[in-house]
Amino acid sequence: MVFDLDGTLLDSVPDIALATNQTLQALRKAPLSEAQIRDFVGNGADVLLARALSGSMCVSPQLDHRLHKEARRLFDIYYAQTGHQSSQLYPGVIATLDALKAMPMPMVILTNKPSQFVPGVLEQHKIAEYFCKVLGGDAFAAKKPDPMALNWLQAKYQLQPQQILMVGDSKHDIQAAKNSGCMSFGLTYGYNHGEPISDSEPDYVADDLTQLLHIFS
Repeated sequence: MVFDLDGTLLDSVPDIALATNQTLQALRKAPLSEAQIRDFVGNGADVLLARALSGSMCVSPQLDHRLHKEARRLFDIYYAQTGHQSSQLYPGVIATLDALKAMPMPMVILTNKPSQFVPGVLEQHKIAEYFCKVLGGDAFAAKKPDPMALNWLQAKYQLQPQQILMVGDSKHDIQAAKNSGCMSFGLTYGYNHGEPISDSEPDYVADDLTQLLHIFS
């Protein structure tokens, strides 16, 4: 069982939005609404900041590379300072993880979030113990929707693609699963750039993470 983190297990946008706007303010750029930033999340910090600096989902081709690099440096500082205090687990996360752990079902985190922040986030919200492997956004040369990480998991644990279920809230999660031949479970909440997760045609669609357990019954 492979889980995305932001938008799947954790609503992390309040802290991400705070750090993003602190970064924009430091660079003398106009702040964005939390709703705008929520739409920009999902492809990792570099893409988020490129969108924020462009003020659009479409990154400006005129975006200055040095400005983008400085934005990432500042964002990492500000995001660490949040302590992830405003982020919250979604309803049903602990109950679902407890049930899967009792089966037992090996569980992995696969997120596009920068790797340096992932262990702290998991510890802060007391869910680190559930996962046998944690893979951040820079663990591999390519992020989701590239299948590289899922292919690596297949090889590492000697699994067939159909033995892996990717659980996520965005089209990038579903596409990564499809690109690797894995099954996928799409959640209707979270961060999917305003698009219905059903448009990506996951194998399962659910409004609540606890519905994941129905697969096994």
